Amino acid sequence: MVNQELIDALRAAEAVKFGEFELSHGGTSEYYVDKYVFETDPHCLELIAEAFAERVGNSKLAGVALGAVPLVAATAVETGNPYVIVRKKAKEYGTGNQIEGDFEDGEEVVVLEDIATTGQSAIDAVEALRDAGAVVDRVLVVVDREEGARENLAEHDIELESLLTASELLADRA
Repeated sequence: MVNQELIDALRAAEAVKFGEFELSHGGTSEYYVDKYVFETDPHCLELIAEAFAERVGNSKLAGVALGAVPLVAATAVETGNPYVIVRKKAKEYGTGNQIEGDFEDGEEVVVLEDIATTGQSAIDAVEALRDAGAVVDRVLVVVDREEGARENLAEHDIELESLLTASELLADRA
């Protein structure tokens, strides 16, 4: 089911841009979904948190730093579920943690992400959480760009669930 209200909000916030864009994995695209636009827009953030809340159950939440931190924080407020933050690598100062926040060995964790292209940052986060003892088999994203993330995650026994796909977001664009 297409979440038209979220599509309309992302478009109204001008989070979807057209032109020539370089993506984080090195490829290029004719469109760009600007996570920093939708993550700093209160209406978009509220709709995303509500949609994620409907899907996470009672699981502990995890957000991939930096992009998914607003998403996981807003979803935690919406659900009352605690969360952890997963860095790309352990920090080299302070506690030296890669994962900030607490969870118990064997606890079920759902990873929240902003955009999935190849899915590599989500895979890295899941692997870090699994190495630390969490049970992770699902990643929820705002937008699946439909460029291989679902298949790449599946190779690691991870299900990708998206609020929107690129096809839905770009359909009937003016």
